[in-house]
Amino acid sequence: MIEQEKTKMSSGKKTVLAVVAIGLLVIGYFGYRTYNTYLSPNVSGSEKYLYIKTGSSINDLFASLEKKNLLKDVESFKTAASKMKLASSLKPGRYALKTSYGNRVLINMIKSGNQEAVKLKIHNIRKKENFAAYLAQNLEVDSLSFITAIDSLQLISKYGFNQDNIYAMFIPNTYEVNWNTQPVVFMDRMHKEYEKFWNAERKQKAASLNLTPIQVDILASIVDAEALYDKEMPIIAGLYLNRLNKGILLQADPTVIFANDDFTVKRVTGKLLQIQSLYNTYKYAGLPPGPIMMPSINAIDAVLNREQNDYIYMCAKDDFSGYHNFASTKEQHSINAKKYREALNKRNIFK
Repeated sequence: MIEQEKTKMSSGKKTVLAVVAIGLLVIGYFGYRTYNTYLSPNVSGSEKYLYIKTGSSINDLFASLEKKNLLKDVESFKTAASKMKLASSLKPGRYALKTSYGNRVLINMIKSGNQEAVKLKIHNIRKKENFAAYLAQNLEVDSLSFITAIDSLQLISKYGFNQDNIYAMFIPNTYEVNWNTQPVVFMDRMHKEYEKFWNAERKQKAASLNLTPIQVDILASIVDAEALYDKEMPIIAGLYLNRLNKGILLQADPTVIFANDDFTVKRVTGKLLQIQSLYNTYKYAGLPPGPIMMPSINAIDAVLNREQNDYIYMCAKDDFSGYHNFASTKEQHSINAKKYREALNKRNIFK
């Protein structure tokens, strides 16, 4: 009897152990499935970013992941995306990809729109078309959409600008902008940056020169185009302000080059000077209607803090150092200009 009871107890233990073993296997299997679907690192490392275009569907995303081999296992991502309802919360943007990311981290990042901003380095861009092209290279929207926004009278008039001087609104700096930022949103952001830059102190300095902030920017663009070295900027700014205040034509070569749309010119000659353009400061008095380039902050501040001098004339030095000779009289300027012309001739530079 006792032996029978022992046998029954032993059999019962085996059954329990078997059930426990099966349970552990099931738990292990589903645990593995869960880990593999949600937590296991799944980024291949083939590219640094995942780009999701505006208006993309979940299938567009899947196709992009497969085409670019961004994940080790796209199927597990699809499963996780379905369970986590990614399709209804898909947000466009530029998302950083790290090889440590599992599907859950990546999906939560996309659902929250937690993208990595683009750093736009806006410096020394010559024309609006160049600016629009630069933006299109770094952001989602094409250059035509940006140039359309920059030239939209309805849009830019609310900022207080027109099609000639709108370029003055863009203050050179490094800005962090979301990759999928739309042109109008970008323009609003740039206007806020412009208002921040033109604080009370800068506005007061501009007013003391009898210039508006836009006029300061226009003059700064000429100063920046003339000066190879920043330390000459306040001197050049003072010279041009002297000409403006005396009613003398600016006769700034960079404005003529801009008017002719030929930036290979090294020598501004008679033919170039005949162009009929309000940007030709050899023909038209005062400042041109808009900036001839995007001036640096140093150039803008050089105008606001111009050197008080009596210079009226300037000419590049004949040693081609990039520096200038400045003169208060036409006689001295003629001497300086003759030296420079002769140096150009020796180097066979006639254009």
